[in-house]
Amino acid sequence: MKTIAAVAHAPNQPFEIMELDLQGPGPGEVLIKFVAAGLCHSDLHLADGDWPSRFPIVGGHEGSGIIEDVGPGVTKVQPGDHVVCCFIPSCGSCRYCSTGRQNLCDMGATILEGCMPDGTFRFRAKGTDYGGFCMLGTFAERATVSQHSVVKIDDWLPLETAVLVGCGVPTGWATANYAGGVRAGDTVVIYGIGGVGINAVQGAAHAGAKHVVAVDPVEFKRETAVKLGATHAYATADEATAAIAELTWGQMADQALITVGDLDEAVITAAVNTVGKGGTVVIAAMAQLDDLDVQVSGTMLALYGKTIKGTLFGGANPQYDIVRLLRLYDAGQLKLDELITRRYTLEQVNEGYEDLRAGKNIRGVIVHR
Repeated sequence: MKTIAAVAHAPNQPFEIMELDLQGPGPGEVLIKFVAAGLCHSDLHLADGDWPSRFPIVGGHEGSGIIEDVGPGVTKVQPGDHVVCCFIPSCGSCRYCSTGRQNLCDMGATILEGCMPDGTFRFRAKGTDYGGFCMLGTFAERATVSQHSVVKIDDWLPLETAVLVGCGVPTGWATANYAGGVRAGDTVVIYGIGGVGINAVQGAAHAGAKHVVAVDPVEFKRETAVKLGATHAYATADEATAAIAELTWGQMADQALITVGDLDEAVITAAVNTVGKGGTVVIAAMAQLDDLDVQVSGTMLALYGKTIKGTLFGGANPQYDIVRLLRLYDAGQLKLDELITRRYTLEQVNEGYEDLRAGKNIRGVIVHR
C-alpha cells in the first residue's frame, strides 16, 4: 500500500513530504492508521543530527490511531482497537521488562535505526529502505509497527488528545513521581517548561509537593506552569535558587528535575547547587550523545549526600502508565487538552517545529486528514 509521510533525509534538513510504499504486518506486527502525532523535541534531536540515527527516516514518535490489520501471532490488539504508540517498546520478557523496568526494554535498541527488531524495514521507496523513528514513524498516515509498541486505550477518549501520553506526558509526570520520588511537602524545581517539563509540574503537584518552582525564560510557559500546578515561576535559574533559599529557610529543594530542550552543563550545575542535603537531581533532558555536560564536585556530592540520576520515560511502564494517565485525564485529575497550543496538518510539520524552536508552543499536534 501507499502512505504519505514526513521524511528526514539527512541531518539539518527540513522534513520532506513524500509518498512511500508500506509493507503490511508480519508476525507480531500491526498496521495502524494514525489520527494524530505529537511534535516532540526529541524529533529535533533527530533532525539536528544530535544522535547517531540512520537516514532516511520517517519522523515522529508520538502517535495515536486505530488498528486496521494485525499479523500472525498478535495477541495484544485487534482491528478496530484504539491505541497510543509508545516510543519505547516493551516485550515483557527481557531482563528489564521482567524486573519492572519496561522503559529499558531490550527491544528499544533499534529505535534510532528505525528498523523492526529483526533489522528489517516496512517503509520503502525506489529501492531504498526508510526507517521509522523509534520503530514507529508517526509522521505518516499509516505505519506497520510491532505489537509491543502499541497500548490499547479506552475508545471513548479523544485520540487527538490521547496522543500526548505516548512520550511527553508520562516522561514528565513519572520524572517527578517515579525517578524523582516527590512526596507530599517537598520542594521541587523544574528547569524547562516544554512538553516534558509542564507534566513534571503536574506530576509534582499531584504528588503533593509544597513548593513547585518552574524555571523557563519564556513568559507564556511560566504562566502556563502556574495554571497547571506550579506555585512559583522564574525566568532564570539564579532567581529560582534565591527564591527557594527563602521559601525553605535555607534547606533548599528536595528535587531538581531537568527537562530543558537541550541539556548543558550550566543547568546541571544550577540544579546540583539548588538541591539541599540528600537532594536528588534528575536528568530527563538530552543533548548530543558525546557531550560531557556533567561537571560537578564529587566531594560536594559525598559531603551533602546528593544524587544525580538519569531517567528514560521517567521510569514509567508504558503498558500500565499510559492507560493510568489517560484514566486520570478522564477523571479530570490530569490536564491534557490545556497542553495543546496549536494543531497542524502533516504538510505543516516544519512550521510546527519552527514554532517549537521559537518557544511558541507547549505542545503542537499534527492531525492526520
